[in-house]
Order: sequence, then C-alpha cells, then structure tokens
Amino acid sequence: DNEVPCPKATSDDYRNSGWSRGHMCPAGDCKWDEQAMYESFQYTNCCPQDRSFNSGDWNEIEIRCRRWAEKYGSIYIVCGPILYQGTQKTIGSNRVVVPDAFFKVVVCLNETPWGIGFVCKNSNENKKTSSYVNTIREVERITGFTFFPSLPENICKDIKEKITVR
Repeated sequence: DNEVPCPKATSDDYRNSGWSRGHMCPAGDCKWDEQAMYESFQYTNCCPQDRSFNSGDWNEIEIRCRRWAEKYGSIYIVCGPILYQGTQKTIGSNRVVVPDAFFKVVVCLNETPWGIGFVCKNSNENKKTSSYVNTIREVERITGFTFFPSLPENICKDIKEKITVR
C-alpha cells in the first residue's frame, strides 16, 4: 500500500517466519470486484496469523459470516488484531507485530436486529467456533473500541449485550 509510510510489511517479512498473512477482510468476500480483490491482498489488510488458526477456526468464522450475508442480505463486520499489554513478538526486518488475538463483531440490522462478537487467540488451539463467542459489549471491553456508535440506544443495547447465535 503506497499510502503507508515506511517501515511497512512486505512479503519478505512473512517468508520463513512460520506465520501466514491473515486477511482482515477475506479475499473470498471481495470476488465481486477485481479492484477489491486486489486490495484485499494489501499488507494493510493482513496480520500475522498462526497458519492452523488462519486456515481453521478463523476461516470457519469467515465462512459463517459469508453465510449470514447470503441469508440476511447485508451485515456489518468489524474485525482486527488484539494486542495485550507487554512486549509483542515481531517478524521480519520491518518488525511486523504478531497479534495476541483477533476480534470480529457482526451486526445485522434487518427487521429483528442482532449482533455477535468473537475473540480468538492467535494460536493453533483448534476449538469449536462457539468457544470464541462473546457479546459485542465484551469485545468492546477487551479492545477498548466502541462499535457502531451511531446506532439508536434501544437497538444498540439489544445487539451489544445479548449473544445472538444464528
């Protein structure tokens, strides 16, 4: 991504590191447009992920989100890395930080709004998807972010404080 100042991640940082390029917006969700697909492979959309986690549990959550989008027409997804306090592991000469975990929050605002959050450790634990489920409010507490701040309070409270598994 030419808009990012140096130092920035490159393929050399990942080569032989043991970590895969984990897409925050999956390439599989960008098939609708050649430019979107190209941009999904920018390193600004990637974080070092454990290989087994990336192709396993994280992929299962991505597939579940894709199915929800097909079923409900539109959903909103926010995801990203989580860095806990302490020294972070890095890879490559550009010292790309390896996240401790990842979050994903999903909201659907159809006739019955719902939401769900996920927090996943960046490791090869291979758990059931249900073990990663959290309320969106809990994901906010863990990450320090406020998700969907423009939603009306009555909708916001329902989708953030209840775990809705679809």
